Amino acid sequence: MKEPILEPILRALRIRKVLPVIRQYPDCCLLDVGCGWDYRLLKTLEPFIKSGIGIDYKVQESESGKIKTIQMIMANTLPFAAESFDVITLLAVLEHLSDPSGMIKEIGRILKKDGRLVMTVPSKAAQPVLEFLSYRLKIISADEIREHKKYYDREELEKLFSQTGMAIEHHRYFQVGMNNFCIVRKI
Repeated sequence: MKEPILEPILRALRIRKVLPVIRQYPDCCLLDVGCGWDYRLLKTLEPFIKSGIGIDYKVQESESGKIKTIQMIMANTLPFAAESFDVITLLAVLEHLSDPSGMIKEIGRILKKDGRLVMTVPSKAAQPVLEFLSYRLKIISADEIREHKKYYDREELEKLFSQTGMAIEHHRYFQVGMNNFCIVRKI
């Protein structure tokens, strides 16, 4: 599957955001929610983790080295025990979910105490730009953009986490304000 030209650049930017958090956990157990068909984030981070699981409806199930992938539709129930993961990544996924609050509550259940959720999600300002880049210029995936259900600002993200036992530890806009980057800590 050939990916649009900007996808590798956007992925590299996401990896730069995640790696410092992972390095805080010497025996990091990582879950990548929405890992994609090729689970590239997990492959890139494998040297830095104890174990990693990727879940996505597009991925083929496999197990190799420290990485396991599970094909599944993102639902409000994940097949993991409570407090299983040190770090969970949710990179460019929240905007695709029909029930984002249900997924966030479930992430809170499976994240260890003092664990971190690392998340990126497009801001409201990104919508017209992403639609132009995908539908007109065709340099990012139009299918992915069509699947976006919601764009977020900081206030909406804080509201989303307010009833979960998790708190936004760090938030900033990046990529010229087009993306939210959050590190969320389970209290």
